[in-house]
Amino acid sequence: MSRRYTFFMLLQSAPDWLRLGRVERQRFLAEHVRPVFARYPAVTMRFYDAEAFSGRCTDVAVFETADLQAYTFLIDGLRDTAFFSQPYFQVLDIVPAVEDGYVEYDRAHDVHAA
Repeated sequence: MSRRYTFFMLLQSAPDWLRLGRVERQRFLAEHVRPVFARYPAVTMRFYDAEAFSGRCTDVAVFETADLQAYTFLIDGLRDTAFFSQPYFQVLDIVPAVEDGYVEYDRAHDVHAA
């Protein structure tokens, strides 16, 4: 069974990002960010808006993969873009997680329900 990893990346949008018009933001993503993701199809990402609900972060990016090298390469690729270098976004925290990790532990240790 291939283990899948999930990374919750808490982001803060920068004033430079917010000053861009919505069309400019979409153009930037299409020209600079999506090509990085295209190089690493083993990594999926979902993006959540949080600014209306949190003072800690404005956005949460959720990455999923079974290929840790592809994930780290993707993040390095993003660092080479204005997404992080302008910066348009600041990484506040990254929370790595394994879904239902306890289930694998139970199987490995032959734990049966009482």
